[in-house]
Formats: sequence, C-alpha cells, structure tokens
Amino acid sequence: MEKCIIVAIADNRAIGKSNALLWHIAEDMKYFRQTTTGSPVVMGWMTFQSIGGKPLPKRENVVISIFPWPDKPEGVVEVGSLEEAYKYLGSKALRQAQGPERVFVMGGGETYRQALPTADKLYITHVHTTIEDADTFFPVIDPAIWKVESTTPVAIDPETGYGYEFTIYTRVSF
Repeated sequence: MEKCIIVAIADNRAIGKSNALLWHIAEDMKYFRQTTTGSPVVMGWMTFQSIGGKPLPKRENVVISIFPWPDKPEGVVEVGSLEEAYKYLGSKALRQAQGPERVFVMGGGETYRQALPTADKLYITHVHTTIEDADTFFPVIDPAIWKVESTTPVAIDPETGYGYEFTIYTRVSF
C-alpha cells in the first residue's frame, strides 16, 4: 500500500486558516477528486468537519478522532491515530487479498506532520501566493528526501488570479 499525501500549499507553506481552505481553485478541486477517487482517504476530525461532516463519495473515508464520536455518519471509519488508520487499511487489504493500491492523507496540519515521515509520495498543488494570516502550515519538503517525479506547467486560476501547478514528489530515501 502506497502512502500518499495530497495538499495544496501556498509559497509560504500555508494550507489553512480557521479550519478552512485558503482558496477555491476549481481545477485543484477537480485534480483532488480525480486523484483520490477509488482510494481511501485519511483525515483528522477537524478536516472532516471542514468538508461538511459528510464522507467523500467513491472513497473509503477514515477519520482520526481522539474523542468518542457517538453520531458518526454512515460511511466513515473512525480510528484513534494515523498508525491505526494505516493498520486498519493494511489488515483490510490482507482480508480481501487485494487492498487499496494507495491511500491519501488529506489533512489537516497535524495529520500531515505525522504522515510525512512515512509517506511514499506527495501530490502537491503549489499555489503561487503568500497567505500571511494563515494559521496552518505544511511541513518543509526537504529536497534531500523528496525528488520531483512530475510537474505541470503553471496555470492561472481565473477567479483568484493565482498561479498554480501540480507536482508529484517521490521519496528518495527513508
């Protein structure tokens, strides 16, 4: 099972403010949907709340929550940690003889921080702007650990005017 991270980050590594995205770029949302559909997604409880508190369709939704969750929506698997999420998905793969090819960690900031040391690939939308008042940031992508596998030319979002590109990084070493 390939462990992947998917995120959109500003040039200053900002990813959120007040539990919300910093921008709405239609092509980034389309990229996210196309990339993750059919694969499990893992997120923290706050991220789950930020997407409306409903599971994303056509994906197994695994939500990390350290508190009891009595009104958990149907279609959500609740786990207590990122390690537990990976263990659940790995054991499911063994039971089904063919598990998910890859799993995507989709936030938030603390979940990304925990996932980065064991991730195999990063699917990063680089949004070319600086958000000074952001309160959540992505960790540094160390070029000694990560190499660019592919990147798209910079495009301009017509609504925000921000330039952006989709870059996939592969881990060079553990």
